[in-house]
Amino acid sequence: MTADTPSLTDTQGQRRTHGWRWAPAWVLTFVALWPAPGYAEAVMVLGALAAIVRLLLDRFRGGTRLLSGAAWALTSALFAAYWLPQAISAVDAVDAGRALREAAVDLRYLPFLWLVAASVANAQARRVTFNGLAVIVGIWTLDALAQVVVGTSPLFWGLDQLKQLISGRPMCTVEEVAAVDRLSGFLGPCNLKLGLVMASLSPFLLFAAARRLDTLGWCLAAGAIGLIVLLAGARAGWITYALVLLASGWRLLGPRRLLGVFAAGGLVLGLLAVSSVQFRDRIVRTTQALTADEAGVDTALSGRAQIWSAAACMIATHPVNGVGARGFREAYPACDASPGERPAWGEGPALHAHQLVLEVLSETGAIGLLLWLAGAALAWRAWRYATPQAKERARPAMLALAVTVFPLNTHLAFYSTFWGGLTLMLAALYAGSLLARDDD
Repeated sequence: MTADTPSLTDTQGQRRTHGWRWAPAWVLTFVALWPAPGYAEAVMVLGALAAIVRLLLDRFRGGTRLLSGAAWALTSALFAAYWLPQAISAVDAVDAGRALREAAVDLRYLPFLWLVAASVANAQARRVTFNGLAVIVGIWTLDALAQVVVGTSPLFWGLDQLKQLISGRPMCTVEEVAAVDRLSGFLGPCNLKLGLVMASLSPFLLFAAARRLDTLGWCLAAGAIGLIVLLAGARAGWITYALVLLASGWRLLGPRRLLGVFAAGGLVLGLLAVSSVQFRDRIVRTTQALTADEAGVDTALSGRAQIWSAAACMIATHPVNGVGARGFREAYPACDASPGERPAWGEGPALHAHQLVLEVLSETGAIGLLLWLAGAALAWRAWRYATPQAKERARPAMLALAVTVFPLNTHLAFYSTFWGGLTLMLAALYAGSLLARDDD
């Protein structure tokens, strides 16, 4: 056997990892199906099962051909930092049955993280995945701009027509459509998460545009996404996107030109406040946070001050392991400081804490927060000791993950299926690209 002839072991290893070439397509399909949550969840579960089956058939051999040893370790550790708080909180949860079910079902996220990390584990796969995510975000951007012009999202309209053709029912009720006061985009009027999703995934399009057209590409993409995030109305999305612009624009434009970008954004914000009644009302509510009156602050935060007060009550009464993952709604009535008043969000209890630290502390306690901090420390340590080349290739995923979990903001529920899946996907993209096999 010559030196150029592959050994039997090498050939078997290549054959074992051949099947993982579908990982980028699987990840992109999962993201593209977010407007139909049930189908996206099915794709995620099937992909996780396929990953387990493949690893079992391979007897977990040739693992370093799929992921580097460090990537295996980091993705598994990040999963543990997310999942162990759930399992520990279920011991004496307010709704122990639901907490146990949530912990059991969320075990699917471990192979999910492995597969997502595999989709960026080498240069070719990473190029397909990151460029694919940039294309998807670009399509969502054009679709939302079309909604600004014609009043309807073409993507959502097509999905809604298909849903009616199959089941005879629309994706959203008439009441949900009538109540919408903001841009909804491809997710539709019954799933108003457009601003947060676009802000969290914007780094993939911004970095891709900068690679193609340098400063011009970044500015065009930043302006288009920025308009959509503003019109989507979620103030948490505004903060998230401002962080993205600051981090990505600082290196590309420098501080002076970046200041000009923010000045232009402020001008657009002022024009929208003048031209849109709903937008102006949102700005007015935000400025009420500057008043010393507690009611004014709660109005500015859309009732979140009342929710955070209830979260503090849960933390005080369940400090060790919380009320249980996804148990916030069951524990809320006992901690509602104003049970006789109609809350700002309408009827019913609050479903989650709307803030990462408070969600983790109230639902999983001090143990949960310590585990989350341990995961964050491991992710930071991996970045700190990575090579400059590794940091450069992982930068879009790192920035997307960092702004999504930025603690000085409000958030969706991290232990929900949608936002938890999105966050874990970003964590796996970060770990897989930073610790890719390129360095082996």
